[in-house]
Amino acid sequence: MSFRAPTQRALRLLPRKPLQQQCLHKPQNHHHYQRRTVHDAPPPTESRRSTIDPITLHRLEAQRNAAYKRQQTYLLIGMAFSMVGIWVTASLIPLDARYKPPPAKENNLDSGSDKRADDPLVVLGRERKVIVQRLGEEPEERADVVETGTSTVPTFPRVFDFADDATLATKGAAGIDENALVEYQLLGVGVRTVSFLGIQVYVVGVYVATEDIATLQNRLIRHITATGTTLVAGEKGKLRDMLMDPVKGVEIWDDILKDTNVKTCVRIVPTRNTDFHHLRDAWVRHVTAKAQSNKEEYGDEAFGDAVGEFKQLFNRGSVPKGKELLLNRNQKGRLAIWWDDGKHGAQRLGEVRDERIGRALWLNYLAGKTVASEPARKQIVDSLMEFVERPVGTVATKIDLHV
Repeated sequence: MSFRAPTQRALRLLPRKPLQQQCLHKPQNHHHYQRRTVHDAPPPTESRRSTIDPITLHRLEAQRNAAYKRQQTYLLIGMAFSMVGIWVTASLIPLDARYKPPPAKENNLDSGSDKRADDPLVVLGRERKVIVQRLGEEPEERADVVETGTSTVPTFPRVFDFADDATLATKGAAGIDENALVEYQLLGVGVRTVSFLGIQVYVVGVYVATEDIATLQNRLIRHITATGTTLVAGEKGKLRDMLMDPVKGVEIWDDILKDTNVKTCVRIVPTRNTDFHHLRDAWVRHVTAKAQSNKEEYGDEAFGDAVGEFKQLFNRGSVPKGKELLLNRNQKGRLAIWWDDGKHGAQRLGEVRDERIGRALWLNYLAGKTVASEPARKQIVDSLMEFVERPVGTVATKIDLHV
């Protein structure tokens, strides 16, 4: 019995002549005819070539096709991973970690919107300046800014002046009344990311009117003590834990936004090209989720109409990266939307008077189990801790923010 491979045995069984010739030259003498089995070795005079069984050919072809398919699958998987790696490298990794933002341009409201079209930092308000002097150099006036943590939109103004005045949309920046300007201070700034890849969508900054900081201080302190005007270290830690708690944090901010006359702004600057519908849908999902969790307060027909008004304001086209969208909530909770595309100057898209829309939208950045930007929420809480450690009525002129 031969122990060679099955394929070699099959080749040995191949006759030298075609099948038709085998039949013609079959030995007539039955005494000299020997019957051979597959396991018998062929005689020395017989050729080692033979026809392979059709079933064997089919199996060999199937094995070869399967091997080709495996190779094709591996190549496609490798190509897909290579493309994802290139995209991640190009989109998410900073090209230059030593990037330093250039000095901000002069940007005043009375300078006209056409001079501010190329500056994505402040297009809807007047930023504040600071004097910077290095050893051995002349004093230099620069914009008072805070780093955002991304090179696409590197800085946000720490303090700026703004007024929700319709004359900006009709007469331009030069038509605004200086006495109507309200100073806003930055509470926190952070990057909004989506998916497990951390894709950056926009930079968000939350501002509060300087004149309303005392009111905000008082309401925060009242959640810890009913008689004090400031908080000590242990009380500050308790308040911090409450603000970071998914349930208590929502209760505190819901109470402040609902009943307190505090003017606030949310500044949005996309880090990539997007559109109004994309931004609107994300906000509407959060507002709708808030309504479903509290149907007693948000379940009436008026709230549904307000959501429809909010959607209508964003029935527009694209939002290029670096261009600013400003959401302003006044002391009565009215939400006004401002936009500057860098071409036509400041535009007031409209307003929603139902304060529940702005309140639900603000909670998306301030409190809850998940927020739009966790770095922004942490900075906001840190800023509030600086507020409450000072006596009520002391206006904070500068809050140190660290990204």
